[in-house]
Amino acid sequence: MFETFGKMVLVLGLFLVIIGGVMLFGGKLFGLGRLPGDIIIQKENFSFYFPVVTCVVISILLTIIFNILARR
Repeated sequence: MFETFGKMVLVLGLFLVIIGGVMLFGGKLFGLGRLPGDIIIQKENFSFYFPVVTCVVISILLTIIFNILARR
């Protein structure tokens, strides 16, 4: 029982490290956060940013990854 739980925690930890790396270096390497279709509104004392297309791309990638992992 603890063996299975330990493996799950280890996989979750690795997944979080990978996601953290993508978040840190993704904007510099892949242009995430600055894709066409992301909403940016800048006024004098106000700025609003909503990464619509970036969210869609990340969602598609995560769906593919989880579907591959679920088939095992």
